[in-house]
Amino acid sequence: MVNLGNKGGLQKWSQRLVAAMFLSGQVFLHLLQGKIHRRNTIEQMTIVGPKSAIIALLTSTFVGMVFTIQVAKEFINVGAGSFVGGVLGIALTRELSPVLTAVVVAGRVGSAFAAEIGTMRVTEQIDALYMLKTDPIDYLVIPRVLACCVMLPILTLMSLITGTLGGLVIADNLYKISPYSFIYSIQTLVQPWDIISTVIKAVVFGGVIAVIGCNWGLTTTGGAKGVGQSTTAAVVTSLIGIFALTSFYLGFSFKGQVQLILNKNKTGSIVFF
Repeated sequence: MVNLGNKGGLQKWSQRLVAAMFLSGQVFLHLLQGKIHRRNTIEQMTIVGPKSAIIALLTSTFVGMVFTIQVAKEFINVGAGSFVGGVLGIALTRELSPVLTAVVVAGRVGSAFAAEIGTMRVTEQIDALYMLKTDPIDYLVIPRVLACCVMLPILTLMSLITGTLGGLVIADNLYKISPYSFIYSIQTLVQPWDIISTVIKAVVFGGVIAVIGCNWGLTTTGGAKGVGQSTTAAVVTSLIGIFALTSFYLGFSFKGQVQLILNKNKTGSIVFF
């Protein structure tokens, strides 16, 4: 488990994090060589995608509803009710959809990767693969990395749609904002780059979740107790990585790009530029 208050625990966590970085390099090199186990990859894509879709979409729907409730009333008070949809769209595309979907997948799939591979490690099934001249990276890690990198962007885009629909329902029924005005403001304020950056972030998050989950599984020791500790540590480390990458991305990606500025003019309307 990640115990930052314990020197030994922090040292072990740091070593495993470095090992995860080396594992990323190995995965990249193996992919360049075309070493892809297709059956395992398809199986893992099913686990990451369809089996995670319901909880991811429900989470996004409720987030879109709550966000709309929080901002719609304030925007209506300053005469900017028509911009509620656009603000929700920006929030979902730039941050909420990719981050929340990644968090859901990290909790559901990343933990499963660590537990499954960790169990294989402590029961010496990984050693059996070596004896059969099968590389665990090709057989276990790469299918999971590809599955996360392919399916997480799809889940993120689906979450973006359901979150927007959830906000639309609230805006229409509670605040009487017309669906046309809601959708038009999204089309006006959400830029193509916002969608592209969402997909890029989802691919990166998927790789982080898969590599950390697999690495913590491969480095598991200590029997059943070690499997539980590796599972917890993998989820915590994945979340740290997601939020750290998000902070880095925000700090450098949007510099010099279009900014959203609210200025109240003489008529009490809101100007975006």
